[in-house]
Amino acid sequence: MDLGQSSYPRRKTRQIMVGDVPVGGDAPITVQSMTTTRTADVEATLQQIYDLAMAGADIVRCTCNEIEAAEGLARIVPRSPVPIVADIHHQYRMALAALEAGVHCLRLNPGNIRKPEHIKLVAQEAKDRGVPIRIGVNGGSLHPDLYKKYGDRVTPEAMVESALTELAYFQEVGFEDVKISVKASSVPLMIEAYRQLSEAVDHPLHLGVTEAGPLPGGLIKATAGIGTLLAEGIGDTIRYSLTADPVEEVRAGRALLESMGLRERRNIDLIACPSCGRAEIDVIEVARKAQEAFGDRQIPLQVAVMGCVVNGPGEARDADLGIAAGRNKGHLFVRGQNVAVVPEDEMVDALVEWATYIHENGVEAALERARATSEAARRAAERDRDALLRAKGADANNSEQRVEVIRKL
Repeated sequence: MDLGQSSYPRRKTRQIMVGDVPVGGDAPITVQSMTTTRTADVEATLQQIYDLAMAGADIVRCTCNEIEAAEGLARIVPRSPVPIVADIHHQYRMALAALEAGVHCLRLNPGNIRKPEHIKLVAQEAKDRGVPIRIGVNGGSLHPDLYKKYGDRVTPEAMVESALTELAYFQEVGFEDVKISVKASSVPLMIEAYRQLSEAVDHPLHLGVTEAGPLPGGLIKATAGIGTLLAEGIGDTIRYSLTADPVEEVRAGRALLESMGLRERRNIDLIACPSCGRAEIDVIEVARKAQEAFGDRQIPLQVAVMGCVVNGPGEARDADLGIAAGRNKGHLFVRGQNVAVVPEDEMVDALVEWATYIHENGVEAALERARATSEAARRAAERDRDALLRAKGADANNSEQRVEVIRKL
């Protein structure tokens, strides 16, 4: 499957524009995050926005909880590299102030801005300015009447009803430029709510597991919820809500979309074997160093770190580039072909150097570069492979011996 190509059929949605970024329809699924600075602190907030944009964020949300925040937005929006969404809670006047500041989208929580006249006023002002609104339903802040209606508990039906009620207010003033989220901290609840919502509307959907928590648990929860829905073709924009640096949210979102073939790869995809008794190196440490060395370099290749030359090149033959450990050395391979032998302490540097060369010149150029030495590299890898098999055997973990004992019990 080509990078950026997915076998998951996308649910058909209408498209809206958040600034110059399309959301919904056939547009790429976008990645969002939210600043953690005080919006009134313009320079600190802009620095974080730039960090998020560099990490791959398509859209960034900032809180607008006070007049100073709205004033900050007026200064932030013209200097931002990505569209800005104003996050509004409780005070509808803050939504009006954010619109005046020039934001590209509003997020309203129907659970805490409840008066229909206020909701419709904001929708009318947004319509007049051509600014979309996200209806952001949160399982933790539903309208009290909905809690009572559904047995004093949060249900998917209650969350969807909240969204549809808000949408009806918008429709009264002819406002249709809407995207919707129905987030919850419970993964099963969130998944079911989005499934029901996707059947009820054709508006683009913003996916997220709210308050997912710190790493690694929060990452797992968010991926379980968002990934499940994306695999069903549901979702047009995503946000990981982690108790972590928001840059980590963006990295996680990008990684998920890239791994599912839903966005073109920006950085390397580092794959590594889980190690076994044949491993000639500390695979975990080498993989960590490689990940660190590549950092945020925008080299969209698949790079493999394999613990030995027995199965390494074969198992990672589809990788653009890889290295397999031998005796105090690394066997470098490009698309499964051995191209060089490097000392153990130079393996990571060699990976970065060859990845950069391939990115700039292509795989064929890299193979041509190595043609003079590739045969020697192949023979060296074969010698190390044979020596390793003689020393440790094909079954280095002795699993087959254990199986034979079990069979005799």
